[in-house]
Amino acid sequence: MQLQLDRLGDIDGQLRTDMEQYGKVISFGKHEVLFDCDDALEYFYIFLEGKVKISQMHLGSGKEQTIYLMSRGDMYDTVTLLDGKVHEVLVEILEEGSALKIPIGKAREWMYDYPVFGEIILKYVATQLRKVEELATDLTLLDTQERLIKLILRSIEDRENENKNILDGLSHTEIANLIGTVRHVVDRHIKKLKEDGILEDERRKVSLKSREKLLDRVKSLF
Repeated sequence: MQLQLDRLGDIDGQLRTDMEQYGKVISFGKHEVLFDCDDALEYFYIFLEGKVKISQMHLGSGKEQTIYLMSRGDMYDTVTLLDGKVHEVLVEILEEGSALKIPIGKAREWMYDYPVFGEIILKYVATQLRKVEELATDLTLLDTQERLIKLILRSIEDRENENKNILDGLSHTEIANLIGTVRHVVDRHIKKLKEDGILEDERRKVSLKSREKLLDRVKSLF
């Protein structure tokens, strides 16, 4: 089995051999129940393609907050990997794809046996911590329009640096979940950005129409 692990860095030699021996590539479809909290106690996943939403929901109000959108190169669940405890989150497949499924005990062994793997995990956890910190700050300090603009800027950066767009295929409801608001608020903001010639939004594909106008809007907001 030849794994496409280029995004994980210098995976080679015995570590690659072990990953190919103990890892299993699985496929998943949109909205399929891939794993639950208990499953993450036994297995660790490295996404090879697709899009997966990790969120929390308030059962009383039904309000949902997306914590992470995971795609190629992301890992689930590093929290359980490090502390061995159940991580109570909601997991939903937004786009079909595949993942490398690894016994979590093996993943823990590799962190100590192969320093390069341990470094990959720690750097990834640091990146996720920064994202959560940024989310908490944005929800506290920025209004919904500012949060949407910032999300669009991040999606442009991801497309240019990593050839992926986190907003592709997302409904306005999913975008609202990312920035901590509700669909009709996102509808209103996107409509205004379209009227101003900044965005295009057709068939769940939000795309930039004018970078210059977007940057001018950013200057006026931040």
